Amino acid sequence: MTAETEKFTTAPATDRTSALRAFLISGLGTALEYYDFLIYGLAAGLVFNTVFFPASDPLVGTLYSFAAFGTGFLARPLGGIVIGHFGDKVGRKKMLIITLSTMGVSTFLIGLLPDFNTIGIWAPVLLVALRLIQGFAAGGEWGGAALFGIENAPGNRRGLWGSFTSMGIGLGTFLGVAAFALTSVAFDDQLTPWGWRIPFLLGGALVIIAMLARLTMPDDTVAAGEQDGTTRRIPIVEALRRSPRTVLLGLGVSYGYNTFAYIGFTFLLSYLTMLGYGTTESLVSQLVYSVVLFVSAPFWAFVSDKVGRRPVMAIGGVASGAFLFLFFVLANSNSITLVVVGFSLVGLLTGVTQGPIPAFTAEQYPARMRYSGMSASYQIGASIGGGTASFIATALLVATGQNPVSVAIYGTFAMLVLVGCSLALRETAHLSTAEVDDPDGENAALS
Repeated sequence: MTAETEKFTTAPATDRTSALRAFLISGLGTALEYYDFLIYGLAAGLVFNTVFFPASDPLVGTLYSFAAFGTGFLARPLGGIVIGHFGDKVGRKKMLIITLSTMGVSTFLIGLLPDFNTIGIWAPVLLVALRLIQGFAAGGEWGGAALFGIENAPGNRRGLWGSFTSMGIGLGTFLGVAAFALTSVAFDDQLTPWGWRIPFLLGGALVIIAMLARLTMPDDTVAAGEQDGTTRRIPIVEALRRSPRTVLLGLGVSYGYNTFAYIGFTFLLSYLTMLGYGTTESLVSQLVYSVVLFVSAPFWAFVSDKVGRRPVMAIGGVASGAFLFLFFVLANSNSITLVVVGFSLVGLLTGVTQGPIPAFTAEQYPARMRYSGMSASYQIGASIGGGTASFIATALLVATGQNPVSVAIYGTFAMLVLVGCSLALRETAHLSTAEVDDPDGENAALS
């Protein structure tokens, strides 16, 4: 492999980048960025139905709130494609700094927005506009952060180092839930009229910490004067032309995972409050979920380094779909203890598929189109799955007289899509980094 074939140096660089440094740049940055992105989901399930979308029926207000939540996912594919393009062309570092600063500013502004009672229809309009900006930034963040870990990892630890991003999502979830839980306690379980703003204002400020870590990233090694014309190509166009099947299968994997993850993270929180559990009780359950997810994701990514990505993804998908039916039994038991147990198992099962996904999707592409290809397929799948999961689940409750079995069936369907697409992708865990990036390996991958 020469500089003329690959644009970015992707050989393991453990002498330059330790695991701790990689986590601080990749995982911590993602944690604080996804804190900003995910607290919107918490607010959508808890307070936005009354603050920005007041309606005579609280469940209908929640439906509107989740619809607005989903708009952030509409912008994620665009962010993944645009930021992924420049990430492949001019470097990962520049793009990761842009995504982080954009997310921080938009989150801080959400915390300052007047409510519906103050400025009327302009309140939800501005909220949706800022949510779209959040989505654009999040769309470009995931792929770049994952690639920093993967492209600097030892050849037999790409899954584990790629999961630093997954750990960051778990940590960001924990921080977001903790911020809402502490605020809820401080305001006696009442987040309105302005208590909900505190986590957003805090999130905008916390981004500064992650920015300091990102500024220490090594500059990308860009090869000058490529002779094969690849610098003139548009990476996402090349990925779609050379490997449309890979892009489509990656989309299916992302759709399944994000559907399950956002049912587990956002919808179930709203469902608990509908059943009569207190806001603080619901948030504590989510805290347990995020702690388990933080530990589970790297564990299963490490297992995928040993036994392969496809078997871990398939087992996780089947188990996750089956467990949804049991979760609703636990939730309807009126026992907060059983609910906490349920959420801990949801966190465990989410980690089974979330941990290997970064490496699994990245390894399907050569370096020159990797950021664009993996970001496009993942973010389109996230938009279709995660962006609609809470809305569809709530609509199913409305349509079926609040029967949760309908939600479990939908979640199981999504996970079966993940299983099928995972098994159809090539196994990459035991390929060396050189084999992943070698032109001959590329031709095999893109057949």
